[in-house]
Amino acid sequence: MSTLTEDIIIATGLDQTADLQQQGYITHALCRAGSCSFRLGARRHVLAAGDCLIIPQQALLLRDYEPSGDFRIEVIYVSAPFTEVATPPSNYGMRGHLALFEDPVMHLTAVQQEVCALNFDYIRRRLALPHHNFHRDAMLNAVQCMIIDFFDFHVELYGERHVTNQQALLMQHFMSMLDRGEFVRHRDVAHYADALCVTPKHLSDICREVSGQSALYWITRYTALDISRTLRNRALTLDDIADHYGFSSTNYLVRYVQKHLGAPPSALRE
Repeated sequence: MSTLTEDIIIATGLDQTADLQQQGYITHALCRAGSCSFRLGARRHVLAAGDCLIIPQQALLLRDYEPSGDFRIEVIYVSAPFTEVATPPSNYGMRGHLALFEDPVMHLTAVQQEVCALNFDYIRRRLALPHHNFHRDAMLNAVQCMIIDFFDFHVELYGERHVTNQQALLMQHFMSMLDRGEFVRHRDVAHYADALCVTPKHLSDICREVSGQSALYWITRYTALDISRTLRNRALTLDDIADHYGFSSTNYLVRYVQKHLGAPPSALRE
């Protein structure tokens, strides 16, 4: 494991992914051989040789990680603040970032695999030169190059959708409200639409245009993620957690967790 003031961590497995997710790291991985399956919420994903995996900051925690015997992977974890600085200003960046919540696995072409491997190798080599007088700047440049190539992969694989500055700004404000934790007590689209001075329908239409998902989807996604993290705090009872999120009963919380995280709270507390 290598670090740049804890901003970049390099690993050869996904074992520590859930813990690093909780610490705010974004996962970037290239599968070199074999395959593995894992769950993010209720959905199981499969990562095979030549695939790229990107788990954004507000994704559900990775669990039930099952690698094959010949599984080999390179992983680069980057802290959220470092990623934010390294990400070039682009409306497409928001769309690509949000699309990863739905499917974090990209099936790369042979050329894209080579480009991704070059980026990973360059970041690893630059990280090993800590005495460079401009080390942090060099690392920001290396990570930015990797992110730009990820944008390119996504456009080539899934097509480009035009996002206006106005749409991106509204989506950014909406996501900022979720980042602040307003979903803990407000899970209705009308609350966010009122705060943003638009109608609930307009907010959902913009969310679908930018991300492919409705406003309610993102409210639910943030809520489920936060609950999955809170459940890991064994000092809190289920009654405490239900009360914190404003659920009318513990049974309601259990049903919510089962529906949106694909497992009962007891399984997520293990």
